[in-house]
Amino acid sequence: MKMKKSDGGGGGANWMDTYGDMVTLLLCFFVLLYSMSTVDENKWKALVQSFNPDAIETPTDPKGNDGPNADPLLPNASSDTLSPEDIDAKAAQEEVDNAMDDLYQMLMQYIQDSGKNIEVTKGDGVVYVNFDDTVFFDGEEYVIKPAGEETLNVVCGVLDNAAPYIDEVRVLGHTAQANADRPNTPSVDRFLASNRATNTVIYIQEHTSVLDSARLVSEGYGQHRPIAPNDSEAGRARNRRVEMIISGKNMLDKLGDSIEQYHTLVKGEAQAPESSAPSSASQEESSTSHDAGLSNTEGQEG
Repeated sequence: MKMKKSDGGGGGANWMDTYGDMVTLLLCFFVLLYSMSTVDENKWKALVQSFNPDAIETPTDPKGNDGPNADPLLPNASSDTLSPEDIDAKAAQEEVDNAMDDLYQMLMQYIQDSGKNIEVTKGDGVVYVNFDDTVFFDGEEYVIKPAGEETLNVVCGVLDNAAPYIDEVRVLGHTAQANADRPNTPSVDRFLASNRATNTVIYIQEHTSVLDSARLVSEGYGQHRPIAPNDSEAGRARNRRVEMIISGKNMLDKLGDSIEQYHTLVKGEAQAPESSAPSSASQEESSTSHDAGLSNTEGQEG
């Protein structure tokens, strides 16, 4: 008996069953995600406690500054995660930061009261002071003027007040380029800048009683770091300046302050042989030669 051919109508909608199951699963998946996005805190704690009855709740700062994984030396780190040494270091650093804030405020108050043309800015643990050239030196001179000494007397008092918290006081001497198209003579230019910084440091050392002299550093930059064009007297006056960078101690640094780091750096190196003190004649000759080199500054600086 001949069999009847199938017309293909049976089972034609089987793919819809599979598609419907997939859509249902996707819907359940998204509903599950939505429900998890609004987890009740208390229910979540109960769930965690059911798996680990000994779990201890530890509050955690969302910024990562607190909790068991926080950096122990960050300002907001929990005291429970700090060693006694770290706790002492944090407390000492807070004292340093407060002392540097007070130093900055005292200098700002002096500027407001005196009307001096002095620029003071504050960074992270550093106070920067830019003294107007007319306060300290005349052109081609490195002798501090009386007005400069008056300002330095106030600065010395401020430094003594914050002395236990100061890491370093760097005094930077600068010159102006006399001719905008021709650099100054290097020997004269460098000596002039260095002696301006050195004379300022000497004055500070002689008029402070608490600040450690080992923390005073003088540096001469000469004409090479101008802050204004040298093609006018006003510009040269701005470049002929003295700057001071006062840095506070970093109590969180395991290497110590700048003096300790210096001795750590040179530790183990061969000690330089002791040299006998130069004779009076050689000292006089050196001084005479030095002064002669500095006196020839005419036309070297504007």
